[in-house]
Formats: sequence, C-alpha cells, structure tokens
Amino acid sequence: MSRFPILYWPYKTAGNTDYQLARKVINNATGIMPEVISEDLNLAEIFENNENAVVYYPVLCESCGWWGELLGGNGVIVEKLIISPECQLMVVVAEKYAKARGTNHLLAAEIRPASGFFKKMNSSIATVTDMLATDAGTILALFSGKNQNQFVNILESTGNSYLGCIGRY
Repeated sequence: MSRFPILYWPYKTAGNTDYQLARKVINNATGIMPEVISEDLNLAEIFENNENAVVYYPVLCESCGWWGELLGGNGVIVEKLIISPECQLMVVVAEKYAKARGTNHLLAAEIRPASGFFKKMNSSIATVTDMLATDAGTILALFSGKNQNQFVNILESTGNSYLGCIGRY
C-alpha cells in the first residue's frame, strides 16, 4: 500500500531551514514531496478522505500541548524523526494502520500536583515530555515510558487519571 505524505506546518516557511529539512527528509523517506497543510489540522477528516495518508506533525522546542488533538482521535504516532535540535516530526497514521514499531509509549494523563504521584513515579517508569496547567488546578501531561501497565498502575494508585496512549515509536 502506498502512503500519501502530508506535512502539517503552521509556522512561517520562507527562509525556515527546519521546514526545508522536513520536506527533504519526508521526500527521501517516501520518494514523494509532501503536501503541505498550514491551516488548522483535522486528522479525522484527513484520514476519512485518504486512509493511506501519513501526517508529519512538527514538534518544535516551544511546542506545548501539541498532542492534545491526538487524544480520542483516530490518529496514532508510529515514529519520530529528528530534523534538527529544535525540531522533530511525529509520524501519524490512521489508527487502523498503526503497528507498534518501538518500545517508547507516549502516555497522556491528568495529574493533581501532589507529592504522592511524584514520589512513586521515577524515570525508569516514565519521563515527562510536556505539561500544561489547567484552570481546574490539575496538570495535563504527556509522558514517555516503556511499560504502559506500570504507568497506569501508578496513576490509579495515586488517584490520577489516565487519558490514553497516543502512539509508540
């Protein structure tokens, strides 16, 4: 099955070396220059219109909460490509075509900022890759970890909520 590459790039493109590198890396990987989307990204619509689509989603150093739109959706991260020290591309495919490629799970959780959770959680279970504070006083966090079950057990034992796994790479 051939894949149709799409680069989501909501940033300026003129003179942007990360943008140029991203297009080159995608072209080298797929043999096709990607279609570029710069407006709002609607993964459900993309995969409905073209189930063979592969969306390359940039995560820049200042990106915060980028993973929120993947929760509960039908897109799953299957790979991560490093473009530069400031930019990596998350490779997103339709959930039905996602095959686990690696051992790093991207796990989302809602945490009440209490010491109990942080005392039980350690880097051998999962590390934080992004956090956002909410108006309700909780933290929405994305973790990278190798053992999803162990992560969920710690969350539940400390009264926190597991929101889901958005992919593996």
